[in-house]
Amino acid sequence: MQKTAKFSEELSSLIRARYPLLHVETFEEGRCLALVTAVCEARSSKCYVWSRTEGVLHSGKVVADVKDPARVLEWFEQINEKAVLLLKDFHPYFKDPGIVRKIKDLGQKFKRVSQNLIFVSSVQQVPVELSKDMVLLEMPLPERDEIEVLLDQAISCLEDSKKPVAEEREALIEGASGLTAEEIENVLAKSIVSQGRIESTLVQSEKQQIVKKSGLLEFIAINDVAPIGGLHSLRAWLRTRRQGFGAAAREIGLPLPKGLLLVGVPGCGKSLTAMAVGREWKMPLLRLDIGRLFGGLVGSSESNVRRAVATCEAVAPCVLWIDEIEKGLSGSQSGGSSDGGTASRVFGTLLTWMQEKRSAVFVLATANDISQLPPEFLRKGRFDEIFFVDLPTASERKEIFDIHLDRYKWSPAGWNADDLVESTQGFSGAEIEQAVVSARYAAFAEEQEFSQDHILTAIRETVPLSKTMADRLDGLRSWAKFRARPASLVAEAAGPVQFLDRTQALERARNQSKEVSC
Repeated sequence: MQKTAKFSEELSSLIRARYPLLHVETFEEGRCLALVTAVCEARSSKCYVWSRTEGVLHSGKVVADVKDPARVLEWFEQINEKAVLLLKDFHPYFKDPGIVRKIKDLGQKFKRVSQNLIFVSSVQQVPVELSKDMVLLEMPLPERDEIEVLLDQAISCLEDSKKPVAEEREALIEGASGLTAEEIENVLAKSIVSQGRIESTLVQSEKQQIVKKSGLLEFIAINDVAPIGGLHSLRAWLRTRRQGFGAAAREIGLPLPKGLLLVGVPGCGKSLTAMAVGREWKMPLLRLDIGRLFGGLVGSSESNVRRAVATCEAVAPCVLWIDEIEKGLSGSQSGGSSDGGTASRVFGTLLTWMQEKRSAVFVLATANDISQLPPEFLRKGRFDEIFFVDLPTASERKEIFDIHLDRYKWSPAGWNADDLVESTQGFSGAEIEQAVVSARYAAFAEEQEFSQDHILTAIRETVPLSKTMADRLDGLRSWAKFRARPASLVAEAAGPVQFLDRTQALERARNQSKEVSC
């Protein structure tokens, strides 16, 4: 409860120091009221609560039937006692110049007496006239200790045989992180009523609702994701990093994993890896379309970035997938000549968050064209690692064939893996998949038994990307040689790759730096 305790201490200090105007941004009015009440009790002062529907309450009882926003300010000014007035959802009335002026006057008066106005709202809309007089606070969401208390209360209603084991309990605590206390209570009650036990999948569904309401992010369903063929080095790295989100890692002071950048050949598994990470890590997978961030009104794009980031942090722990990020950030180096610098500001806000974030949001970005990515985006600190995904090796192509044939329960006659692997030299994983699908369609249309000959025919009719874009792929491999880790264990590529010593490689990279356009 470190963040909650720190918030409570700061609130107490501000009240005792006679800061007259405070604004708390939160959706949890009840939890905020409990903290403010505790602070007031500790300093022997009264806590009044106002809302437009109920008037002024103290200890849950109506003490003044004053529902007009202007009159309640006058009422509080007249009581002349050591007290705090907590005003719920007062922000719509900040549009009234008379009310704003009255608040400003009270702010000057309350500096000399022990009275404070605390505005509690889910949005932060402070008029410019009060920006220098009002202190802005953001109440943190429930932390692990608070979530455990709520979980224990729900578990106490269950029979021993239906109580979650230690591993399930840990998954529930992680899954509930980012929800409000009321949301946690609701989803736990719903799970008990509908399932007779507490299911972590229902907790995730509650987070899905948060994402949908944002309108900026897409919640990706990961129930039917195909297994990954190959990329064993990348998969081993991901298994290691997954442990960094656990409680054991926090106890020894390990920093939270930041993220991963995948660059490489199109169709070789970058997007599939993002979906597989969400499935295997049992975390919500959110996809960010950077195009959605750009709005027509001045300042709306930057605001959208902050909203998207806030949504991710509310859903954390989660995986944030930014697909083909170079396309979304292609205008970040325009200097503002075409968009007034909006793309640069959006990019800067995103970079700052990626560098400084402390929440359990794992950013997984993919890119095909590294020439469009600015240098500051690629440096260490933004991502934990950069992996290069090349065309699949012979053994990986065998795995890919096995996966797609087993996935659809297709058993071709005359199956010989070596022939298929040899004939798909230079094929990407996506091209292999489509060759199998095309062969199955051909057999269906001919009303014949599905055989390996159908697959070989489809392969012969396919012109792989490695041939049509050979020069660009060579340039991409040259860039990745000393700048990224290979995603595969074996450095075997579908096409000749010259392994240069470091001096030769650096010289070649310098010569090609202005020519490579991947």
